[in-house]
Amino acid sequence: MADREVFDERFKRFLPGNCWLEKLCTGFRWAEGPVYFGDADHLLFSDVPNDRIMRWVEGSGVSLFRAPSHFSNGNTRDLEGRLVTCEHRTRRLTRTEYDGSVTVLVDRYEGKRFNSPNDVTVKSDGSIWFTDPTYGILTDYEGERSTEEIGGCNVYRLDPDGAVDVVADDFVMPNGIAFSPDESRLYVSDTGVSHIEGGPHHIRCFDVADDGSLKNDSLFAIIEPGASDGFRLDVDGNLWTSAGDGVHCYDPSGALLGKILVPETVSNLVFGGPRRNRLYITATTSLYAIYTGQNGAQKP
Repeated sequence: MADREVFDERFKRFLPGNCWLEKLCTGFRWAEGPVYFGDADHLLFSDVPNDRIMRWVEGSGVSLFRAPSHFSNGNTRDLEGRLVTCEHRTRRLTRTEYDGSVTVLVDRYEGKRFNSPNDVTVKSDGSIWFTDPTYGILTDYEGERSTEEIGGCNVYRLDPDGAVDVVADDFVMPNGIAFSPDESRLYVSDTGVSHIEGGPHHIRCFDVADDGSLKNDSLFAIIEPGASDGFRLDVDGNLWTSAGDGVHCYDPSGALLGKILVPETVSNLVFGGPRRNRLYITATTSLYAIYTGQNGAQKP
């Protein structure tokens, strides 16, 4: 089919022939950070340059959820189902409470402001892990041009008691982040190629120690074309990532199984729907979706 490429026979089961790519809505400048709410049966996603968060409801279409959003980027849900958001302009991580009010979770490390938190994931112990590249402070387009204070682009862990630790400090532009289904491995992408000629465009994998530290750093996959802006894993540990030509699917060993070809550059994705078998894809100006033969690891 025209919307896919198969490199391994297993991918034919992951993406059955009677499932096709659907364009759900369009009209955005840079759609990002999709998160699915199973209890409300809707999807939220950021439209970063337009400084807003949008809501998609099947059968009703797209509507405005929040504006301004402080140039929000990545979104996820915490263990209580509340929205957790990375904000570029305010350089912070926030939580939206049940009543709609917004709580600042963290905006500094050792007294210095973050660069621009980008993507975020929550572990089963309640800790929140997020990446902090400089995309939101380089220009006024996706945030606010500002001075870098920390002096590096790190990956952080925010513990339930409020303590913040650097878990990785050797990335050029840390971006997407997600755990394996059993949380024994953490995947983090580096999209430094966006601003450095010959820079990284790969996903790294770490073993997660009992104390929350990372060890045994390894190269999981090099993304070509493009880079891995955001990704999610299915229940079997396969990793589905954004790329320059669509969505690439890798098995747990890092073997490329196949691609979903999308006519716009993909930024991020999330599994949703009642059975977590519908892959929602944010791609430049539009939101797409496709049903799959796999179920997402993250509960909606």
